[in-house]
Amino acid sequence: MMSGLFSLDGQKALVTGANTGIGQAIAVALAGQGADVTCAGRRSCAETVALIGAAGGRASDLRLDFADPFAARDVFAGAEYSLLVNNVGIIRRADSVDFPEEDWDAVMDVNAKALFFTCQAFGRALIAQGGQGAIVNIASLLSFQGGIRVPSYTASKHAVAGLTKILANEWAPHGITVNAIAPGYIATNNTEALRDDPARSRAILERIPAGRWGAPEDIAGTAAYLCSPAARYVTGAILNVDGGWLAR
Repeated sequence: MMSGLFSLDGQKALVTGANTGIGQAIAVALAGQGADVTCAGRRSCAETVALIGAAGGRASDLRLDFADPFAARDVFAGAEYSLLVNNVGIIRRADSVDFPEEDWDAVMDVNAKALFFTCQAFGRALIAQGGQGAIVNIASLLSFQGGIRVPSYTASKHAVAGLTKILANEWAPHGITVNAIAPGYIATNNTEALRDDPARSRAILERIPAGRWGAPEDIAGTAAYLCSPAARYVTGAILNVDGGWLAR
């Protein structure tokens, strides 16, 4: 029987940055497979919760501001979470010769430091409970490439790739898989500046073999897969979901 291969029935998930974009799409997808989803963000995730509820799923809204890297420190103890998706992220743009320290610190705190300490709190609680589970981190094409005018974002997303691998190594014996998704150019708030620049947008589209910007839903299915029993032997992987960008 293969019917349960992708089922998340009985699983409890936390999805960060779930108020919009990729995080919202992932939360909806996990709920669609049967997970009870906590939608976390510094802004209200009421819209996401409503979308899930309208489809017959279960979800709740949790306010967490990951500008504090320890925002999720007390979320997991005793709560029986088995799935974690670290999606929240910010970006700052400036030429590297002018890039300010405050922008460096803000991005690294949210994208790398908060991700690690959220994973730590989740892993600590799950290992103590003796349960199995899955972590999915949202990396980036800039986990592999340098990009332009986003030095702290590039550094942080390289860090996400490395943290995914070390946690996979350490937590595999506990039945916890740790993987990452590297989205290509997805139509979200973070890429609005690029899409609004005709020259940059055209150059990006010309390189994407699929010939289009990705949609948040293009990432959501991969996240649901990595959380599912179908991916129990997948760990330490960084899956490119990029319309073929890195193959070009």
